[in-house]
Amino acid sequence: MSAPSTEIPPSIEIAGRKIGADHSPYVICELSGNHNGSLERCLAMVDAAADTGCDAIKIQTYTADTITLDVDRPEFKIHGGLWDGRTLYELYEEAHTPFEWHAAIFERARQRGVTIFSSPFDETAVDLLDSLGAPAFKIASFEAVDLPLIKYAAAKGKPLIISTGMANLTEMQTALDTALSAGAPGVLLLHCVSSYPATFADANVRTVPDMAARFGCPIGLSDHTPGTAASVAAVSLGACAVEKHFTLARADGGPDAAFSLEPAEFKALVDDTKNAWAALGRAHYDVLGSEATSLLFRRSLYVTADVKAGEPLTRANVRSVRPGNGLPPADLDKVLAGKATRDLARGEPLDWSMVG
Repeated sequence: MSAPSTEIPPSIEIAGRKIGADHSPYVICELSGNHNGSLERCLAMVDAAADTGCDAIKIQTYTADTITLDVDRPEFKIHGGLWDGRTLYELYEEAHTPFEWHAAIFERARQRGVTIFSSPFDETAVDLLDSLGAPAFKIASFEAVDLPLIKYAAAKGKPLIISTGMANLTEMQTALDTALSAGAPGVLLLHCVSSYPATFADANVRTVPDMAARFGCPIGLSDHTPGTAASVAAVSLGACAVEKHFTLARADGGPDAAFSLEPAEFKALVDDTKNAWAALGRAHYDVLGSEATSLLFRRSLYVTADVKAGEPLTRANVRSVRPGNGLPPADLDKVLAGKATRDLARGEPLDWSMVG
């Protein structure tokens, strides 16, 4: 058996959908912990997410015990930000999506015709997701340095999406190389700012094209800023995927509610990013078919006062106006050097047969 290739594919494919620079942006709706401990609410979130037109729904697969330790040491507490004062264990105990919910969540997404996958945080999570037929794995920013986890997920032979928040260039390259050499058929790297919420000043979406040039693989954005502006900007700079957190209502609370979009906002994200990509088009200077009717209303030379045959053509009786049925305005000096070859009526478009 030959060793896996480390050649970097310019696009990846998830559940039959190609993701790359030549394709409309792939919009991932991250449910995260905003189910607030209710499977019923989580399933309602799947339905609401599907209604936005997103390309994929993503959840997170861990328990408090698989991601951290129940220890009351200072380094296990969060200092500052949205979750100030909480222990990691408390936060993850609240936010986790129970393993026993996963089958129902995956089934609901499939019923709604939306691709679903998840972020695994240990090998048991990878195995669960693989058993459920997840078409890809997402490696979270904090796990981008967990090379054994990346290797284990990549060995399942499915594409990996890797967020790069906090990672330096060497760590990004190592994560990418590790995934490809371990068997992932492709990797999508997401530029990410691991701040919750992130500010526009920190978004630095110009990193997207720079990463594309450096790594040669598809690049997207994991966006924790408010609204849709950063995502649209990233797509305009070449991001081929956008991931954004989702909630039914921020007022309902939840671990990630403060930086999540509500359904109408998420639909706007889907529409805005895809329209932004469509608007990029190509560089060209030809008249478009849609512009053809507008050509009529360009300026041209018209008779603006009645002129008798043989009388000179002057600025008093010839002018550049709309519409565009007469001679081009650039010919005005030539026209003004001539005389009328026949009687001309106000409102006639000029042509050379009228100029002697």
